[in-house]
Amino acid sequence: MKHRLIWKLLLVNILPVIAIVVLVVWIAIDQLAADYFMTLMNKYDVSPTETHQMFLAAIHRYLVWASIAGFGLALLLSYLLIRRVLRPLSQMSVISRDYAAGHFGERVQITSADEVGQLGFAFNSMADNLERLEMLRKTMVADVAHELRTPLTNLRGYHEALSDGVIPPNKETFRMLQKEILRLVHLVEDLGQLARADAAKAYLDRREMNLRQAIQQMLNLYRPKFEAKSIELETRFMPGSEVVNADEDKLLQAIRNLIENCWKYTVEGGRVVIVAEKMDTVVKVSFANTGPGISSDDLPYVFERFYRADRSRSRDVGGAGIGLSIVKELIEAHGGKVGAESSTGQTLFWFSLPG
Repeated sequence: MKHRLIWKLLLVNILPVIAIVVLVVWIAIDQLAADYFMTLMNKYDVSPTETHQMFLAAIHRYLVWASIAGFGLALLLSYLLIRRVLRPLSQMSVISRDYAAGHFGERVQITSADEVGQLGFAFNSMADNLERLEMLRKTMVADVAHELRTPLTNLRGYHEALSDGVIPPNKETFRMLQKEILRLVHLVEDLGQLARADAAKAYLDRREMNLRQAIQQMLNLYRPKFEAKSIELETRFMPGSEVVNADEDKLLQAIRNLIENCWKYTVEGGRVVIVAEKMDTVVKVSFANTGPGISSDDLPYVFERFYRADRSRSRDVGGAGIGLSIVKELIEAHGGKVGAESSTGQTLFWFSLPG
């Protein structure tokens, strides 16, 4: 591709320019030489015909050789320059084959800031995103396998122990079996919610709803859990922030996931503050809780699927890493945005919706 393109550019740019220049100079010399020699020969009473023809032949000969030399030099310089300009395109062609095979390690070498350089920069940014998504995909598969393997292994172990009479079939045993089954059920429900969140944009039933009532409804649902950890709750609703146009069921799901996140990661005796405020054309709701902060390395990925900042946490404590992904999908389906901030001792998640 590179060689075909480079020769096309050379032929389009070099040949017409050289041909036009030679033609213009040739005609100009013929016309000017004729006028000059006629004037000169008349002045000195010399026949201009033979001398004129000798002069034109010499000029034409030198012009042809100069044109050949100029064409060769222009061809060489243009070839080197165009090849340098097209080098990122050639690299993209080769590297894209590696990407198609699933290898995302190579990057385009950017040597200029022109349009081709900007294309190379965009290509590298795309490669970074593809590599990150591929890593997340592999991590997601591994996480799903782990989340399924742990309860299934436990169920298998209990079943074999019951069959062999190693453990008695009492209430405690069946309670542990039920716990493992519920873990599987919750994981399947989380995956179902994520799938529905992906399709939320096509099935939104937007209506005017009271945001204060929606948040209070979810807080009342989780209040016993907050009280069990002695967590202090505070809500503030600024003027103009109580009413939004949204799909009530889907927004309630997003709010529920954020409140549950606050409950999980707020330290014993900590504090949760929920603030809703009107900002220009959007309503922003923030959920701040005291507790261990999120590192700056992990913060950009907290809304990714199956992402957990602390890989050592069990699912009972840290969840499957789907809740915030569902929030992101549901809010963006409404045309809103999500974000996260963290500092020592406090974490804040927020979402904004068109007002």
